[in-house]
Amino acid sequence: MKKALIVIDMQNDFIDGSLGTKEAQAIVPRAVARVKAAAADPDTLLLFTQDTHTADYLASAEGKKLPVPHCIKPQKGWEICPALAPYAKEAVVIEKGTFGSTTLPETVRDCDEILLLGLCTDICVISNALLLKAFYPEKRILVDPSACAGVTPESHQKALDVMQMCQIEITAPSRSST
Repeated sequence: MKKALIVIDMQNDFIDGSLGTKEAQAIVPRAVARVKAAAADPDTLLLFTQDTHTADYLASAEGKKLPVPHCIKPQKGWEICPALAPYAKEAVVIEKGTFGSTTLPETVRDCDEILLLGLCTDICVISNALLLKAFYPEKRILVDPSACAGVTPESHQKALDVMQMCQIEITAPSRSST
């Protein structure tokens, strides 16, 4: 069975930069463990997404609603966090200018099981999980809540509840196959 592990926006700005949180910092070791296992599995496609903005971010629709410059390419905040960066060099990396990646479904087309982790549960993780579920309603799509963090713990949980209602599996760390 072909699997995919999608690491959503594990970038410096979301971990300890302009939009960082202690919850985001806390999931890094779990994300590293998941990525390390996936990188060693020849049947797992490893992907990273990178939230990618330009210097005129504040003039964008998103920037007008979230006026905090972040993930401006090629600044340090845009980079994948140091603990995961070595794995990203060997993976498929998709830059995305908005919450969901419209190229992601085609990239994982041949995968039977898709596991997502990363940041932020309540924005980019949920956007990509629902997008994938819409494209592939029969595929097994999972999210590891122990390797995700939201803007707040409350919004993290609300996003997990919504995804579960949409038949996206919320895994227990020991239960997932990736």
